[in-house]
Amino acid sequence: METHMLKTLEYPRVIQMLEDQASSDLGKGEVRRLQPADDWIKVKELLDETAEGMDLLRLKGDLSLEELKDIHSALRRSEIGGVLSAGELLDVAATIQAGKKVKRTMESLSEEEAELPLLRGLSSRLHDFSSLRKAIISAIDEEGRVMDEASPELARIRRSIMQIQQNVRAALENILRSPHYQKMLQEGIITQRNDRYVLPVKQEYRSAFGGIVHDQSASGQTVFIEPASVVTQNNRLRELEATEAKEVERILAALTEKVREAADDLRADAEVLTQWDVILAKARFGQVVKGVCPKLNQERFVHLKQARHPLIPAEEAVPIDVELGKDYRAIVITGPNTGGKTVSLKTIGLLALMAQSGMPIPAEEGSSVPVFSGVYADIGDEQSIEQNLSTFSAHMTHIIRILQKIDERSLVLLDELGAGTDPTEGAALAVAILEYLLDQGCRIVATTHYNELKVFAHARPGVINASVEFNEETLQPTYRLLIGVPGRSNAFNIASKLGLPQQIVELAKGQLSTEESRLEEMIGSLASDRRAAEEERRRAEALRKEAEALHRELEGKLEAWDQEKSKMREAARREARTIVSRARREADEVLRQLREWAKERQGSIKEHQLIEAKKRLEDAVPDMELPRKTPKDTAQSARKLQPGDEVLVKTIGQKGQVVEDFGNGEYQVQIGMLKMKARREDLEWKASPAVEKAAATGISSFSRSQSHVKPELDLRGKMVDEALAEIDKYLDDALLAGFHQVSLIHGKGTGALRKGVHRFLDRHQSVKEYRLGGQGEGGSGVTVVSLK
Repeated sequence: METHMLKTLEYPRVIQMLEDQASSDLGKGEVRRLQPADDWIKVKELLDETAEGMDLLRLKGDLSLEELKDIHSALRRSEIGGVLSAGELLDVAATIQAGKKVKRTMESLSEEEAELPLLRGLSSRLHDFSSLRKAIISAIDEEGRVMDEASPELARIRRSIMQIQQNVRAALENILRSPHYQKMLQEGIITQRNDRYVLPVKQEYRSAFGGIVHDQSASGQTVFIEPASVVTQNNRLRELEATEAKEVERILAALTEKVREAADDLRADAEVLTQWDVILAKARFGQVVKGVCPKLNQERFVHLKQARHPLIPAEEAVPIDVELGKDYRAIVITGPNTGGKTVSLKTIGLLALMAQSGMPIPAEEGSSVPVFSGVYADIGDEQSIEQNLSTFSAHMTHIIRILQKIDERSLVLLDELGAGTDPTEGAALAVAILEYLLDQGCRIVATTHYNELKVFAHARPGVINASVEFNEETLQPTYRLLIGVPGRSNAFNIASKLGLPQQIVELAKGQLSTEESRLEEMIGSLASDRRAAEEERRRAEALRKEAEALHRELEGKLEAWDQEKSKMREAARREARTIVSRARREADEVLRQLREWAKERQGSIKEHQLIEAKKRLEDAVPDMELPRKTPKDTAQSARKLQPGDEVLVKTIGQKGQVVEDFGNGEYQVQIGMLKMKARREDLEWKASPAVEKAAATGISSFSRSQSHVKPELDLRGKMVDEALAEIDKYLDDALLAGFHQVSLIHGKGTGALRKGVHRFLDRHQSVKEYRLGGQGEGGSGVTVVSLK
């Protein structure tokens, strides 16, 4: 891409925003060199990397690589025999730590939570330099000082230095305290000159004090003398310091040799981490602009949903929808000045460049772009005073250069096409340029004021009119892009609103040709019809929301009534059970007494009569099990029973086993010694022999494992009952897998599935809260659920 074209579309300003999101100097430098790619496979890989980076930030939070340092010069110095400084070695250790952080982050994220194949592939290329990093940080502290623990010899030398320093200072302090010397001293302090310990002595006592003079003050009134009593110790101190420097040099050289041996792998790691930093910068940029990674297509069409210019704050930008390359290959945008035509033009071109650089674009999910071989723009006033070119000449020079470079994979953006010359000739030239570009197979977006281009766009296949909306009441643009409706100049309306006499306005209208007047009337009618349709749509949307609110309210009341009814039934059953239980105890007491009487009166009372009496009492006890409404009820009643299945005969509240299927919904069921016929609707399936066998042998026929649980569940295409059963099981699995947040993908569609899912989540005991997905999460087609 040409630098001039990138600058015209403000691409460098977007790159500056992206650079601010990089953590390291290496990452920032790589971002500054970022250029749009024109290879489909390369762009696909870049966007996939960015999408994975956005997923990683969503799942694990931010991952800063500020430890990453530019170690390339240090590695080169190590390879040519140089000794690295302590600071350079610390930079190597920090870079190793950055790689370790990346690997640790990826290892903490299972493939079931997120696959992220590209990021996992990058992290797998990082080497393990733990021993090298440990060797460096155990020898050098954070301030870049080689520590005593770096070697036993260095520790011994430094102990000796400290001992001599203490001795020297003790000797000098004795001199400071001596009355004999105090009058000779300018100040009672110990200082250093030329790395030797000295005392400040008055000039007149220079000879009397004795020792070696190392320096004097600017005024000459003070000389700095090393007393003769500490000269030998200072000499020894200098010798030890030289020995210390050699030992430090030896330690740094040994560490440098380890770096040299790993130089190639360290250099490769730095490049991988730089790539990581750029990917994460793009992911953060996506969060800042509330962007998404668009889908790539090879059909050369542009589909932007609610696209915004990235340099305009999100709360101020007016989103636009753009379709280009399917039904039509060129858009001609008309409308008043300052209405947003140029902003729309730049938004389309800039978002194409961003996508081909692997950056998220500020648009909604579902946006799709192709890979253009080049994005060419002629925008703004290109007048050159130095070249003495008029506005028209400058535009033509620029357009000619564009025409020499385009091909069928190009996107061409032309602002005020044909402006700056005679309107008739300019319009004719503009039409001819558009015809030529269409013949070349380009995708084109052009802005103009010419009515001739409006007519051309209306009549020419593959070209469509568009306009930027203008509020005639307030005389202000709304900046909305309307596809399919040509724009009006609104000159007469604006002039009237501003107070120009109506007589003059009418006279001006009379100067228009019949065709021009009819065109303006047609455009005005289209604009009015569109506004009316928009108003009707808004009213319908308001009514729909009101109906949904009322529906939710009625559902809530119905559910509350069902709960209240269940509570009342439960209370009644408990009361009945209490009464019957009391009666049973009394009956047992009566039976006990009867048996005692039967023993006394042999043959008068039979045992089977007693058992039958007690059985009638037990049958009087009501079943306490309340029916529960679950998504499985429908499937339960439709289940086909097989001989051997364990069932509950609901009419008598007893469990039995299916013996035979008579067909027509009738079965023979054995309950103890009793066999009976029963209808399917009176039977509730409880278990099958295979399930019982599995339970008996201790084999679980169903298990939940984190290994198969993903952080999202796709419900698209399912009926509500089927989806709810799946959600119920999935939320249990997600809790067992340790997820705190999951996503339910139900799509947008009619909204019926989404409503059913939300009603179910409102009642689910494991759900803490839920919300619709935001930018980059799927929007209203996804519900993000927080689990307790």
